[in-house]
Amino acid sequence: MATIQKPAASVHFFTRFLWWCAGADQRFLLLSPHQDRVKYAGIGGIVFSTGLLAAFAGGFAFSTAFGPKTMAGDDVHTTAWQLVSIAFGICWGLLIFNLDRFIVSSTGKGDGTDNITLKEFGQSIPRLLIALILGLTISKPLELKIIETEINVELRKKQQEKLDLFNKNTYAKFKDQIALVDADIKKLETDREKLNEELINSEQEFRNQMEGRGGTGAGYGPLAKKLESKALEKKKNLADFDAQHQTELTGLKSSREKKLKEQENELNVVNKRQAENLDGLLERISIAHDIGFWLGIALTFIFLSIEMGPIFFKMMMNKGPYDYMVENYNYRMYVQNGIVKEEYIFEGRDGMKLMEKVNFLEVENDRKEKIEQLKAQEVLSKQIIGAWSGIKQKEIDSNPENYFEEGSSGKS
Repeated sequence: MATIQKPAASVHFFTRFLWWCAGADQRFLLLSPHQDRVKYAGIGGIVFSTGLLAAFAGGFAFSTAFGPKTMAGDDVHTTAWQLVSIAFGICWGLLIFNLDRFIVSSTGKGDGTDNITLKEFGQSIPRLLIALILGLTISKPLELKIIETEINVELRKKQQEKLDLFNKNTYAKFKDQIALVDADIKKLETDREKLNEELINSEQEFRNQMEGRGGTGAGYGPLAKKLESKALEKKKNLADFDAQHQTELTGLKSSREKKLKEQENELNVVNKRQAENLDGLLERISIAHDIGFWLGIALTFIFLSIEMGPIFFKMMMNKGPYDYMVENYNYRMYVQNGIVKEEYIFEGRDGMKLMEKVNFLEVENDRKEKIEQLKAQEVLSKQIIGAWSGIKQKEIDSNPENYFEEGSSGKS
């Protein structure tokens, strides 16, 4: 087989890379005219750009869907999480790039003209469906990123509304519980204050009597002793009350403090986390649909054009020297490996049809050799049987009695 010689003119590495992205064979493109080189470099550029956009879209979608939830506009993503998102975006971009490269490289040129026939379009439907899904997958995250600022404004409003609603429910939830505790505390404090006032009044009466302001003379007389006894009794009542209800009062105040802390935790942690959980991919898509519906439609069509364009371009491309060189090389490879394709016209019920027959020469040769071998074995077998039959016939003619007995079957 003749070897393919490279031309002297050098080709830039990036151009070769774009050819590889398009699934083209650079050996033949190096021998092709400039027009073929540009066509496949352009297709490769589209495939590469799609993979690059898919990487950005995948990283953003992963970060939004699985990253830490915050109030819209607040950035609390750590460096480690950003690195994880970047790694996922690269993997996603490579996956989409590989799919696009396979789709484009496996799409033929149909009849080699710039017309897309119904048959060509029908054959390309599976590839177009895959490209449609990939285009939608890429366009939506990028749409969210483009209008991220506007989305954050609307999303923060929704989050704040939810937070206010959650806080309102929290206040209502703890209001009655705290009110009951406050009522019990106030009752105990009121009862103690009443006993304390009685003690203060009794002590004041005792002092007034001792100082002569009671109207019965000063000094420690019978009345003073009675007032002193009354004051001591009030003091004992207050001490007994404190001893009896201090633990209860302390427990009520502790319970009130605990409920206030629970309320504060629910207000500042639980409710805030629930409001932040609205910062998800689905909610952002919904807001984007509300505030930028036509922008989303436009971006979707743009990315669908980018994703599906190479498939249509390849169906519309006229065959050039590159394509004929590739076909010639493939046919030569078939022949050198014992494979021959033959095309012929077949007239069927639905009209004339172009049929293709593939002949495997080595298989056909092995088949013929096997047939000849079997034929030779058949001839030899007939000769052996004929010779054996002649020998046996001579033995029968010479000694028939050995092969026949009257009243019994023959023996050999």
